[in-house]
Amino acid sequence: MTQALLPLVGLILIIWISTRYITRRRERLADEAFGRHHGCLPAPRLQNQRPFGVDRLEQIFRADAESRLMELFLFHFRQTGSTLEQKFLGTKAYGTIEPANMEAILSTSFKDFGMGPRRDITYPMFGDGIFTQEGAAWKQSRDMLRPQLQHKQYENLELFRPAVDDLIQIIQESKGTVDLQPLFFRLTLDTTTAFLFGESVRSLITPEAVGERTFATSFNTAQQWVTKRFRLLDLYWFINPPEFRQACQDVHKFADQIIDRNLSSNRTESSDSGRYVFLDTVAKRTKDRTALRGQIINLLTAGRDTTACLLSWTFFLLVRHPKVLEKLRAEIASTCVPGSSLSRDVLRNMRYLQNVLRETLRLYPSVPVNTRTTVRTTMLPTGGGPDRKSPVLIPKGSAVAFSVYSMHRRPDLYGMDAELFRPERWDEDMPLQHNPTNAKWGYLPFHGGPRICLGMDFALTEAAYTVVRLLQRFQTIKLPEGEVVELVGVEKQTATLVISITEGCKVDIE
Repeated sequence: MTQALLPLVGLILIIWISTRYITRRRERLADEAFGRHHGCLPAPRLQNQRPFGVDRLEQIFRADAESRLMELFLFHFRQTGSTLEQKFLGTKAYGTIEPANMEAILSTSFKDFGMGPRRDITYPMFGDGIFTQEGAAWKQSRDMLRPQLQHKQYENLELFRPAVDDLIQIIQESKGTVDLQPLFFRLTLDTTTAFLFGESVRSLITPEAVGERTFATSFNTAQQWVTKRFRLLDLYWFINPPEFRQACQDVHKFADQIIDRNLSSNRTESSDSGRYVFLDTVAKRTKDRTALRGQIINLLTAGRDTTACLLSWTFFLLVRHPKVLEKLRAEIASTCVPGSSLSRDVLRNMRYLQNVLRETLRLYPSVPVNTRTTVRTTMLPTGGGPDRKSPVLIPKGSAVAFSVYSMHRRPDLYGMDAELFRPERWDEDMPLQHNPTNAKWGYLPFHGGPRICLGMDFALTEAAYTVVRLLQRFQTIKLPEGEVVELVGVEKQTATLVISITEGCKVDIE
């Protein structure tokens, strides 16, 4: 019986292979016709030294282990220009740091680009939330979040005060050199939970009581594994170790505890306060606890990590540029005179403070690299051909990475000193401003288009308030003696979904 079936199985296999070949050939011919019609030419290619681009994979993992990943990506673009093609595990992939291409990916050709394997890569940790969703589900989440992030909810800054008070207390009680980075991660966790749930976990004061230390460790571990899964693209499923699964469970447990506590004892209190509380709103819209948890983890990630990184890099740069720090102190002293109070408007009108934050985000955008996958054959408007100005054909199913980190360091956009930290450049005539597309799409610390970060104003307000409060309270904030001062961008960086300082943000503060 089995032998009788063999010819049939063989025939089915031949038909499947033939059909597959014919389909792929038709797609390839259609892609070539599309490319000819639009005048597409190939982008410069990163040459592989070993079959299937295995050497490229080894290079990426080695750079990651050495905390030099962004430096490697920047090197690649300097080799090829602002758009490149590479073969990775036998599959073509593309990269770009060109503003016109950013506009296409994030806005004008938005519907041509999807999340690709990103949802499956991140799902074990993030679940179903705004950063992993597409289509109608994403639009629904965005509509639900938008009211929560209106600046009227926090413009008097009272939301941020308790956590910053706790931070100041912790610093005052510390002796000697302080590493601000872990404190900023706890600060932003406290502020985010207060904003989302109506109460803060107060991790700065009582980390053990809320399991914050376990959460922070597990959160970082899970993010590191998610990042490794991203590096393998469609082969992400190779990476699913017990450590990753346990870290995801710990993160989920922490989110579940917050949900349980706030939906029971604190729900009436938050409702009576008259302040919009995200958890109340989303709980009314879904009874699915798993979906609710997914949104919570997505928002905790956005609220905790990105602003903590911005604050860490800001002080990392300030103590290495004392003249900038003194100029900032002078602006704060002249603006915040005795008897005056801080508000969102006051912070926004402090020009040098805003320039310091802009310049920090230029050099160290919180999300330095992102990816999209084409859902249909499309093109990038520029980057191909000998002059690198022709459109580039991007077949359906192709991965396209865009590096804001590398784009923000382009001398043709920001001047020959683009590698330097110099907030004054934002009051000068930069090359960036000479082209409307470059001016709009050449600076993207919060991305752009329909998926632009809804929490942009919240993050900038929290960061500005924290900087002002710390500089008002502590008259001395300086680089510890013996601390190495390297060129900007040469320091070791830890790249997960965000970019943090591998060796921390150590300061002498009093």
